[in-house]
Amino acid sequence: MGVPVAGSFARFDADVAFNAAEPAKSRATLTVHTASIRLPAPDAVAEAARAAWFDSARHPQARFVASRFTRLADGRYQVSGKLTLKGVSRELSAPFALREAGGTRWLEGSLPISRLAFGVGDGEWRDTDTVADTVELKFRLALAGR
Repeated sequence: MGVPVAGSFARFDADVAFNAAEPAKSRATLTVHTASIRLPAPDAVAEAARAAWFDSARHPQARFVASRFTRLADGRYQVSGKLTLKGVSRELSAPFALREAGGTRWLEGSLPISRLAFGVGDGEWRDTDTVADTVELKFRLALAGR
């Protein structure tokens, strides 16, 4: 298997209202513009937009819509909801932490997903010897207001 490659997305929209005192009252919708991917190699960026990967022409956005927030422990929570990527929807749950730094509240977390479960990396790229099936999605969102 190859080496891990870090990437990010330059364009995304987040509509988040998080209530730490009453997590059940929280809501979130995150939309990522798949063509805005950033990767270390320019040829990898072009490849990622193609049909075998994100198919950005037909599926320009990936979306996560939260359905439930729960408290796990002091400062730790879990969000559950539906991730839709490349036209495939799956229910997922992700643990996250609420942190404060410099007067800003941050939601930080990660979760592993199967890229193949969403049809990402089709055809010759289904072979996990080159690109692993498990992809770690990391997120860090600054919350406005209180």
